[in-house]
Amino acid sequence: MKWQKLLVQISFITSMTFVAGCASNDYPQTYKRQTNNTGKQLVSISRQLVGSPYRFGGESPSGFDCSGLVRYIYREIGITVPHSSRLLHQQAHKVNLSNLQPGDLLFFSISKSKVSHVGIYASKRQFIHAPSSGKHVSIASLDNPYWKKRLTGAGRFH
Repeated sequence: MKWQKLLVQISFITSMTFVAGCASNDYPQTYKRQTNNTGKQLVSISRQLVGSPYRFGGESPSGFDCSGLVRYIYREIGITVPHSSRLLHQQAHKVNLSNLQPGDLLFFSISKSKVSHVGIYASKRQFIHAPSSGKHVSIASLDNPYWKKRLTGAGRFH
């Protein structure tokens, strides 16, 4: 009798676990909602880091280089990306510059024709980046002639 009771309890628990694991029809909507908010989350985190110092190879609030800033921000929302503007450019899903969304990455060629700088698009033609040694994480405009001339493309990991 005890065995029968135990088997009934195990069957009940197993059934409830299975039902609970499969019952969520909200997952696709939740996932979609998170995807739509991902860019806003990236920009929000980026804005909080404005003023952080530049540090070559840095990827923490004590100091960032451009790709370290991107890597840190994406890691904060659970997305792992490389710590290299060149690799970010190669691995990101390409985005047409006319379709930029908050959180998209912007790629720049500072010297020669190689991608050597990256920033995060905020909105209204502004982006957040870690510019160079001696400077701090800041907001810049794509309308600035320096950045406008060097912009080579955009990409997305979210």
